[in-house]
Amino acid sequence: MRQFYLFTLSLLLILLASCGSHSSKTQTAGDDLKGEISLSGAFALYPLAVEWGEEFQQLHPGVKVDISAGGAGKGITDALAGMVDFGMVSRELNPEEISKGALGFAVAKDAVVPTINEKNPKINEILKKGLTPELATKLWITGTIKTWGDLLGTNDQTPIHVYTRSDACGAAETFANWFGKKQEDLSGTAVFGDPGLAKAVQDDIYGIGFNNIGYAYDANTKKPNPGLKIVPLDINEDGKITEDEYFYNTKNGITDAIALGKYPSPPARDLYLVSKGVPTNPVVVEFLKYVLSKGQDKNEPVGYIRMNDEKIQANLDKLQSK
Repeated sequence: MRQFYLFTLSLLLILLASCGSHSSKTQTAGDDLKGEISLSGAFALYPLAVEWGEEFQQLHPGVKVDISAGGAGKGITDALAGMVDFGMVSRELNPEEISKGALGFAVAKDAVVPTINEKNPKINEILKKGLTPELATKLWITGTIKTWGDLLGTNDQTPIHVYTRSDACGAAETFANWFGKKQEDLSGTAVFGDPGLAKAVQDDIYGIGFNNIGYAYDANTKKPNPGLKIVPLDINEDGKITEDEYFYNTKNGITDAIALGKYPSPPARDLYLVSKGVPTNPVVVEFLKYVLSKGQDKNEPVGYIRMNDEKIQANLDKLQSK
């Protein structure tokens, strides 16, 4: 009887050990992934990057993802200096940056939109007329539009208050590219950061500015943030906004228009994670692979457009270039 008891006990211990061993084998590969990943840069990409970072840390508890916003200029500078693994950049890389080793991976798409205060007394007329590259040039470059009457073609002498960004950023560069200029060409009261520029217009009934859609729209309601109204683009430049040119009431409306190519590019644009050369750190590589696969499921819920299969494959091919 004692021998039977010992045999049974031994068999039970073997089975328990076997179960433990099986459990270990079924753990995700992420349980063995340890390290830190750092990102800095574009306000445009920051909300989505936070979502990616949180999910990646859940998938890989041994990994810490540190993300900070500060503008695309800071992102590219930090990446090239080796201070971060990825710079978040909301514009195309220029030849000088590429010559220094900057390598961009397109990870999402969004757009910049012009904004006004929702209590502007002329809001109905503004929404009917919209904005063209010529009018934008006269507002942000030459300064020849000084009143809302100048913009609308009336005798209204109410001054127009033009705002721009003070920090080197993809939003200002992309917006300026829409009318053939660069960020350094833009004039107006300069404000730091996407949140700062949005607040400046929210606080100024006669203000006009521009924002990434992630800061122009509320993430929960999908409607323009309180105090803001989106100025539609007069795409065919006929002096009026037609029904097929207006898709700004909700964040889903504008993102659908971007995806369908109805909203022009620029100011629609790709958003990038930029590294200095091809990443080799296994943790960093796995994060990028996640962003280009499972992470793309985060894009649309947060208000961005996922990359198409062709661009995703092109980005993955860059990882194999060395």
